[in-house]
Amino acid sequence: MAHAIELKTTVDTLAGPATGHNSLPDAATLRAAREDLAACFRMAARLGMQEGICNHFSAVVPGRDDLFLVNPVGLAFAEVTASSLLLCDFAGNVVQGEGRPEATAFYIHARLHLRKPRARVALHTHMPYATALAMTEGEPLVWAGQSALRFYGRVAVDGNYNGLALDEAEGDRIADSAGDADIVFMKNHGVMVLAETIAEAWDDLYYLERAAQAQILAMSTGRKLLPVSDAMARLVAEQEGMARADSARKHLDSVRRQLRLTDPDFLD
Repeated sequence: MAHAIELKTTVDTLAGPATGHNSLPDAATLRAAREDLAACFRMAARLGMQEGICNHFSAVVPGRDDLFLVNPVGLAFAEVTASSLLLCDFAGNVVQGEGRPEATAFYIHARLHLRKPRARVALHTHMPYATALAMTEGEPLVWAGQSALRFYGRVAVDGNYNGLALDEAEGDRIADSAGDADIVFMKNHGVMVLAETIAEAWDDLYYLERAAQAQILAMSTGRKLLPVSDAMARLVAEQEGMARADSARKHLDSVRRQLRLTDPDFLD
């Protein structure tokens, strides 16, 4: 499992001050991003999307394209708080926070954000139902359920599993495999959700696992799945896309309200 591996070359610089940064991001903007991302970790844990202390979420800080937030190695999703998230640069320096990112977290997320500026948020999980589909032959999603249809035309498949991402070359390969997609099924591995905002990434992550769960349950009946036509799938994807940003923000706000009642320490 990746959690036992640490950076070999970059890690020596992680505890030191970053160079070339004269100031930290706007405090209020950074705090809002920390709280949103921490909320995603906590709800993902509640919904069974975490895997030990593995997997990682990251977000480029608004107004600072050279810095991103990521979880430190050693914390389960259920333990992550707003202040425990690390603020890193693409060279491997921890600009703010205690600890270091897990090796694969750094190499995957730093290279993704660097090579794909549109992917300002990257959520990587081994959540069970979507990962199960990444372990099967052929295209992962069947366009037979409404929750799946939102992803029509937005999915890429990385079919070249190459072990743990422990260097920049593998990080670059993973980044390039995404193409222009928002969802990447990483064969024999897991999934990656890419988005412009934390809220949109969370919304897609949630519905991706629900779509995968529904598909696997339908497949378990032994009856033939009934996909819709490509034209209908395209129409529903377009309809979903029209309100995605607003709906996603409302979804994450709901998550935050729920967590304030049951897990208010996510804001610590």
